[in-house]
Amino acid sequence: MPATCPFIHPPPSVKSRLPRVGTTIFSVMSALAQQHGAVNLGQGFPDFDCDPRLPAAAFDAMRRGLNQYPPMAGVPQLREAVAAKIAALYGQRYDAADEITITAGATQAILSVILAVVHPGDEVIVLEPAYDSYEPNIVLAGGKTVHVPLDAGTFRPNFDAIAAALTPRTRAIIVNTPHNPSASIWSAADMQRLADLLRPTGVIVVADEVYEHMVYDGARHESVCRHPELAARSFVVSSFGKTYHVTGWKVGYVAAPAPLTAELRKVHQFNVFTVNTPVQHALAHYMADPAPYLGLADFYQRKRDLFRAGLAATRLRALPSAGSYFQCVDYSAVSDLAETAFCEWLTVEIGVAAIPLSAFYRDGFEQRIARLCFAKKDETLALAIERLKKI
Repeated sequence: MPATCPFIHPPPSVKSRLPRVGTTIFSVMSALAQQHGAVNLGQGFPDFDCDPRLPAAAFDAMRRGLNQYPPMAGVPQLREAVAAKIAALYGQRYDAADEITITAGATQAILSVILAVVHPGDEVIVLEPAYDSYEPNIVLAGGKTVHVPLDAGTFRPNFDAIAAALTPRTRAIIVNTPHNPSASIWSAADMQRLADLLRPTGVIVVADEVYEHMVYDGARHESVCRHPELAARSFVVSSFGKTYHVTGWKVGYVAAPAPLTAELRKVHQFNVFTVNTPVQHALAHYMADPAPYLGLADFYQRKRDLFRAGLAATRLRALPSAGSYFQCVDYSAVSDLAETAFCEWLTVEIGVAAIPLSAFYRDGFEQRIARLCFAKKDETLALAIERLKKI
C-alpha cells in the first residue's frame, strides 16, 4: 500500500476568511537562512537556554501529578503572582480571581480580546508598523482596520493623526510598547495624551506589552497600568515566553477590569479553554523570585550595546533601540534594493538573515530599513557582525 493515499475526489472549495494572508515573511526568511547557513537574526526568539530552574519546576509539577485541566482562567497561584507583580511594579491592583487570565501566549490573548469586543463594522486603530497578527484578528472579528502610521524615522505616535482617525465607529486602539519592530517606547506624556484623547469616547485600549521588562538606558516601561484612567479601559497583554526565554511554551496573560475580563473569558473558554497545567505551576513557583524579570533589562542592554558596538564597524546605520530585543538598521549607504530584496540578498550572499520593515506595513512602505534581533548568544552576534563587516 502506498505511504500516502491521494483523495479520489477534490475537496470542496472554501472562500478564505483571510484572503490577504499567505506564508509570513518570518517563515520565508527563516527557511532561506536554514537553506544557506545564515545567522538567523530575523525571528525574535533566543538561541540560548532558559534558567534550568524553570523546566525543573515544570518536571516537578508533572511528577506531582499536576497534569489535568486547571481552572479555565488559569492556575490561581499564577494569577496571584501576576497580580502581585503588576501591583509592585506599576501600582495598579487587579483582582487575581476576576481580572487576570492566563492565555496560550500573547498572540492568542490578543485574538481573544479582539473577538470579545469587536463587532462587524467596528473600527480598530492600528499604529504602523505593526505586529502582523493584529489585522487578521480584526478581519476575523468582522471589523475594519484603520491604519495610522507612526512618524517615519522616529516611530513616535502622531496624536493628531490618531485624533483624526477616531470616529463613532472606533471600538479599540492597539498600543504596543516597547514596540515591535521599531524598538521605540512610549513616554508618560504619550500615555497622558492618549488618555486625554480617549476620555470622551468608549474606545478600548489593547495594550501589547510583551517586552515590558526590556527597556533601556534608565527609562521605565510606561505600562497603561501606571495610568488609572487608561487601565480602566484597557486589556493589558504580556508574555512569560518573552520574559523567561521560553517562547515555545506559549504562555501569556491578560489583565483587565472585571467587566472586560468577563467578556474575554467568554471567548477564551471556547478557543483555548485553558493552558498547560504543569507549565503554569512552574511559572507560579518561578515568579516567587522577582530577580529574573527585574534583571532582564540589564541582561539585554548588555547584548544590545555589544551588538551596536559591532554594527558601528559596518556600513549599516543602527537606529535607536530603546526597548525590546530588536535593532533596526538603515542600509541606504549599502544598497538601493527594496527591503525584501535586500534582506534576501543579505541572507544568501552575506549569511545574515533579517526582516524587512516594510513587512510590518499594510502597503509595504519602504524606508530601506531592516530589523535584526539581538536575543542571541554573544558568539552568534559576533559571527553576524563579522559577516556584516563584509558589506
